[in-house]
Amino acid sequence: MAQPAQSAVWPDEPTPLALDTAPVPEYGSGSLADLLPTLAAGQGVPGLGRGIPELTPADRNCVFLIDGLGWEQILAHPDEAPYLTSLLGTSRGGTGRPITAGFPATTATSLASVGTGLPPGVHGLPGYTARNPETGELMNQLRWKPWTPPRVWQPYPTVFQLADEAGVHTAQVSSPTFEQTPLTKIALSGGTFHGRLSGEERMDLAAEQLAAADRSLVYTYYSEVDGKGHRFGVDSDAWRGQLMYVDRLVQRLAEQLPPRAALYVTADHGMIDIPFGEQSRIDFDEDWELRAGVALLGGEGRARHVYAVPGAESDVLAVWREVLGEQFWVAGRDEAIAAGWFGDRIDERVYRRIGDVVAAAHDDVVIIASVNEPNESAMVGMHGSMTPVEQLVPLLEVRS
Repeated sequence: MAQPAQSAVWPDEPTPLALDTAPVPEYGSGSLADLLPTLAAGQGVPGLGRGIPELTPADRNCVFLIDGLGWEQILAHPDEAPYLTSLLGTSRGGTGRPITAGFPATTATSLASVGTGLPPGVHGLPGYTARNPETGELMNQLRWKPWTPPRVWQPYPTVFQLADEAGVHTAQVSSPTFEQTPLTKIALSGGTFHGRLSGEERMDLAAEQLAAADRSLVYTYYSEVDGKGHRFGVDSDAWRGQLMYVDRLVQRLAEQLPPRAALYVTADHGMIDIPFGEQSRIDFDEDWELRAGVALLGGEGRARHVYAVPGAESDVLAVWREVLGEQFWVAGRDEAIAAGWFGDRIDERVYRRIGDVVAAAHDDVVIIASVNEPNESAMVGMHGSMTPVEQLVPLLEVRS
């Protein structure tokens, strides 16, 4: 039988990245979504699995989440973070290791994964912005605009709620501005919320809440490492100053741990600095080819959800793959789901929140939207994709 003719591939022809080369997050065995269920299960909370079984149960657990502080950023700055560095892997004398954030590696998605113990395909916050299939509008899931009923958008209980119902003392210690936000309500609520302005106040109060009962589960949070990274970059003096500050906060909390307690330091994502220039910042608002057939552009620069005009889905996928396939993993919705980008299952309500096309950056490049997203497009540090610098976050442990 004659063999089909093979098309010639010229040496300079772009070769799209194979989807199976994307380093899919370790859902179920080593991701942010596995942390709180593991800790709470060890405290006797029923119905939760131990996705990170090597963590030794403790009566009192505290999770300190530092926004934007990836594993690779700690490795690269030992002088600015001596205490955090001392908690790294066995080669450095500690027991810490990296876990994966989940896709996309962005705050709204990661905080929902942390608090619910569920992957994005189930909790339903699949990006910085995502389309609401009920209205057709693009929803910002961090700022919760336009308004959407929180419990309709994310109906599952949080691990804190389950722990509180099981008799574990649960508390969140964070900025007062976050107490009433919808994201807090659907991702981190349960027990009591304690608002404190300064990092030092949060560390001291977190230690007090840990000691408040024989079994306690406490969460605390600091955001400015991420803020300085976005504005100035992850190797700027401003960012280094924040790293030095948060290193002292971790040590302050660690030194106040009550007996039978464990502190876990982690983050929601890492960050990468993207150069300014046409080669590194592809402007969707100025690119007629990428705009063709697109009704809405969601996500963020390094993790885009692309919503096509009805009937144009396959054409949009083909064009995005042709134009960006050397620099991005570009998948159709069903391809991304089958590859496990959002976890091992997708709730029906979440399916069409995911883009018809999903593009995750492989190289040091972003897709900006200078007209429609001027603030985001001007950022120096960015995140969202599945590269190690964005995806790997620390899991550092201190026990009393």
